[in-house]
Amino acid sequence: MISKIRSLGLHGISGYEVSVECYLSSGLPAFDIVGLPDAAVKEARERVRAAVKNCGFKFPVSRITVNLAPAGQRKEGTLYDLPILIGILSAGECIRELPPDACFLGELSLAGALRPVPGILPMALAASRLGIRKLFLPADNAPEATLAGDVEVYPVHTVEELADHLTGKALISPAPPWEPSAPPKTLLDFKDVKGQENVKRALEIAAAGSHNILLIGPPGSGKSMLARRLPSILPDMSRREALEATEIHSILGMTSKERPLLDARPFRSPHHTISAVGLSGGGTVPRPGEISLAHNGVLFLDELPEFAKDAIEVLRQPIEDGTVNISRASGTISYPSRFMLVCAMNPCRCGWYGHPSGRCTCSRKSVENYMGRISGPLLDRIDLHVEVPSLDFEELKSRPHAESSASVRERVNAAREIQQKRYEGREIDCNARMAPDLIGTYCALDAECEELMRLAFDRLGLTARSYDRILRVARTIADLDGAEKIAAAHLAEAIQYRTLEIPSA
Repeated sequence: MISKIRSLGLHGISGYEVSVECYLSSGLPAFDIVGLPDAAVKEARERVRAAVKNCGFKFPVSRITVNLAPAGQRKEGTLYDLPILIGILSAGECIRELPPDACFLGELSLAGALRPVPGILPMALAASRLGIRKLFLPADNAPEATLAGDVEVYPVHTVEELADHLTGKALISPAPPWEPSAPPKTLLDFKDVKGQENVKRALEIAAAGSHNILLIGPPGSGKSMLARRLPSILPDMSRREALEATEIHSILGMTSKERPLLDARPFRSPHHTISAVGLSGGGTVPRPGEISLAHNGVLFLDELPEFAKDAIEVLRQPIEDGTVNISRASGTISYPSRFMLVCAMNPCRCGWYGHPSGRCTCSRKSVENYMGRISGPLLDRIDLHVEVPSLDFEELKSRPHAESSASVRERVNAAREIQQKRYEGREIDCNARMAPDLIGTYCALDAECEELMRLAFDRLGLTARSYDRILRVARTIADLDGAEKIAAAHLAEAIQYRTLEIPSA
């Protein structure tokens, strides 16, 4: 007898339907799984066999063939344990006919308990698009699956519980939509940082328009301290942005039943020893990297010149396109990677070049070689270059009342709302992602601003890319002021963030 069970699979960040076909036939007892299964799927034979017997069912003494369709798509992971078991029970007529709109997935223990699997959110969203209305999965995955919306999610703890539901003995109640029960984590606050008002202003502009920013200064000047407080002033995430970011974290099993949905923008800070693959994603089975985990959030690279050159150069294409394409012999997978790049670096290897104390021991050539490790094309993609000076004793001993992150965030949210209304109906929602054809419309300059821009272009040796990025930053500064048009003061402030001289290769 043949049974057909609906299940799901993942290709990159997209879910797709997998049909689990089970055929029981006469002949010598055997248990074969076909359809390009990986090692974890093949090992389902032993988990399913033990779970069937330990849950009180009789395992069929016959030839069992399981086909995972589409057969040309490689199947990975342990999520097919449950549909294979249900398919065998259905083919052996141990349970009654299943509803056509039901879908099953989950990993089995040898005793028949269900364990959670990664990637539930993108598969649940795919189930909604495919017309699946009943989703049976491990109880620990249920809160995340309810985020998909249009699917009834049935949390299953054991195979016996599921069998009782399918036979009508004891029905399982659908899981209620997940709602946060605890307040979000308290973030580090800007009010803890003494001085550096110019840097705080630059970070406020960067947060308001999602602009890339580079902080340059000696050790102990507060670069990392300021960058790590950036999440406290980032604008609130929309539901769409939260779901997009959560999908990527879900694929890597980084969600939990307590917090299945990201409640704050991601802030990723990889160590400088990370490889190019770790940063961009990849592997034999391509997985998202740090730049995708930072989607709709921040990627912070501390000590930028210490990163391997091939690692930081992979950032160039994702910064422009908002996606990273990973090509392997088996095909190409695209992951979203719209992130705000925040970098920090010292001006030289010892860190003290240009410091008033004169303690720098680096030669001019050494300084140029150190800073030249950051390529010109990458620097050109960073909107704001900000110098972070050392604080003197008087600034450190004073106890001024610094502005809190909550106050700054109010202005950032107000500016972001202006941008969302401006770009309503388009795929962009912030100034940093403004398309070139929109710059002429929303960044129009009067005669005074044009003359100012002409002088800056000639004296600073700007490129076409940096010209556009200055206009986008000026547009964000104008939004923070609530101005309809870019004024000379807004443009001048935007230009000053490109005047820092950085020797580069």
